[in-house]
Amino acid sequence: MVGSSPVHLAEFIDLFSRVRNAVKKQSVEWNMNDITARQTIYKLVYGGRAAVEELILQTDPRKISPLIFGKEEPSNSPSINLKGVNLRSGDILVSRGGAPTSALIARGNDYPGNFSHVALIYIDEKNNHPYIIESHIEKGVTVSSVDEYLNDKKLRIMVLRLRADLDCTAKDRMIPHKVAEYSFYRASAGHIPYDFTMNIHDTSKLFCSEVASSAYKKFGVNLWMGLSHISSPGVARWLSGFGVKYFTTQEPSDLEYDPQLSVAAEWRDGATLFKDHMDNAVIEAMLEKAEEGKGLEYDWYLLPPARILKFYSSVINLFGKIGPVPEGMSPESALRSKKLTALHDKVISVMDLKVKEFENNKGYKPPYWQLVNLARNIINERNLL
Repeated sequence: MVGSSPVHLAEFIDLFSRVRNAVKKQSVEWNMNDITARQTIYKLVYGGRAAVEELILQTDPRKISPLIFGKEEPSNSPSINLKGVNLRSGDILVSRGGAPTSALIARGNDYPGNFSHVALIYIDEKNNHPYIIESHIEKGVTVSSVDEYLNDKKLRIMVLRLRADLDCTAKDRMIPHKVAEYSFYRASAGHIPYDFTMNIHDTSKLFCSEVASSAYKKFGVNLWMGLSHISSPGVARWLSGFGVKYFTTQEPSDLEYDPQLSVAAEWRDGATLFKDHMDNAVIEAMLEKAEEGKGLEYDWYLLPPARILKFYSSVINLFGKIGPVPEGMSPESALRSKKLTALHDKVISVMDLKVKEFENNKGYKPPYWQLVNLARNIINERNLL
């Protein structure tokens, strides 16, 4: 109904935001590892998000603000105003990168989502200077400026904040700031490698989600009340090819459903949103092939050069520099990553033409399920996997 009368879109977006807040408030008493609870919150929150985004994409993007506010959760942490959003020290930034591997992280889950990266913001209370603590595949845990964070391609960003009515925050309103401060000083003290295995029980290495979860755990807050599961054999096989060993873990997308956190704001615009949906559709169609037993096979003759590059990377890593093969990634995993990117780009190049053809014939953008169909047909017709 809203799709046929877009004048009500802003009202619908506000309705979804209020429903999400209500669901998250109620679900604090749920067992988030119970399948019924998990499916309920996924249908309501992810389902509502999917409906909102289809409506945004069918409307003139210039008429929709890229910034949508959620709940202004009270906080005593130091704050800054960034692009119209009041950010607090200890806020968690959940985002989506523009690489095919980002789409794989977002969709390769029992509950496919829209996010692939987690970061923590720390604001120095003495000078109000903001820092972003995050973990990159290429270089492990880093402390970045806000500009560096934003310049690293982001298709969307969501701001999550610890709820003020929890027992821990009621006792100490500065917990989020203390968490961010601890994470900042730990990251500044020495090199912390990236955790390709996704082992949440070992904090000597950290993948992006662990940057937030390990720091909050130090102060008695266990994030990801519902752990992520990767039970699909095909998806697990592909991810193990990238070094993943633990398939009950903390996926970025699942943090949105944690009842302990409120959504303070979310940024997305029409152009990047459609790219996000295109990338998701391609990866989803590729993962269907993974379930059929197809692998990310690379040409055998590329392995010796990849091993040489790995050796070179290991040497320059000793001097604090970044090589062509990331620290902790095997030559085989690096080749699979390149294979994934090459396959994704081949499908996208054809899909761009198919999308224009669809729009010319139908008069509207293809919705997500049609994008998946287009990607599936291209892969099958061209025998790409």
